[in-house]
Amino acid sequence: MPSSNPDIVITEFMDRAAVDRLSAAHDTLYDPGLVDRPKAIPALLRLARALVVRNRTRVTDDLLAAGSGLRIVGRLGVGLDNIDVAACQARSVAVAPAAGANDVSVAEYVIAMALHLLRGAYGSNDAMITGAWPRTALIGREVAGKTMGLVGYGAIARQVASRARALGMAIAAFDPYLDPGDPALRGVRCCRDLTELLAVADVVSLHVPLTGGTRKLINGEAMASMRPGAVLINAARGGVVDEAALADALRRGQVAGAALDVFETEPLSAEAAAVFEGCPNLVLTPHIAGLTDESNDRVGTVIADAVLAALAEESTV
Repeated sequence: MPSSNPDIVITEFMDRAAVDRLSAAHDTLYDPGLVDRPKAIPALLRLARALVVRNRTRVTDDLLAAGSGLRIVGRLGVGLDNIDVAACQARSVAVAPAAGANDVSVAEYVIAMALHLLRGAYGSNDAMITGAWPRTALIGREVAGKTMGLVGYGAIARQVASRARALGMAIAAFDPYLDPGDPALRGVRCCRDLTELLAVADVVSLHVPLTGGTRKLINGEAMASMRPGAVLINAARGGVVDEAALADALRRGQVAGAALDVFETEPLSAEAAAVFEGCPNLVLTPHIAGLTDESNDRVGTVIADAVLAALAEESTV
């Protein structure tokens, strides 16, 4: 049992084997419910040297001040928008994301949603059980010959691209931070701006962090630029899509379908979800694109390694 002054505090769910590795080496408090009791966290950090979180625990300067002995924040994932990285740097607290550990899981989610949204035939159970036979109503489209449009072309987007190519799709990408001559863009239509990408993509998949520049990047104006019949997938960050504008575009048929795994409000409340009521060809999932048995194992291993290494290094100083 951990003491009331643990060395490592884990506030969200983590692979059990990784937790056991940390517990074997250090006094570790593992309480995945802490994320929903944020006021309890500061007191637990009084003597802690490591904090491990996912995407919902807010690591603010005030929280860091409560854990003045912190040496590392492990992020069970890749996005850092819930962590004040500048405050961590100012306090000499290392930030360790699980870079690359869930890339495959997210890429497979995107491909699965592309197949689902373009085909549009996988939600027929209720009709079939009543004895209906909606065969002609469920004629969908193949992904072969279509264009996968990637907004952002980092590691996960590249995993999506390789799988999309295997299905016969062309690849277009918009990433203003990549040199058009980058070898990773070989065979990719490199779009000058978002408008050009939206005009050519049959599937638009988002792979950008949430920043001031990307908040509501996909708004009503952007959706009006999308190709007729195009679908949208967001497994990146909530807030990148204007949810009210998307709901309106889906109801009007301006966007042919969408899959959202991330939301402006997480967990998605009934009040926030009400905007999507009655939207056709819409898939909503609870931020699980990067969560598979395999990715959880990899993520846990990467973060346990980082935390153990950081604490071992401090012990030798």
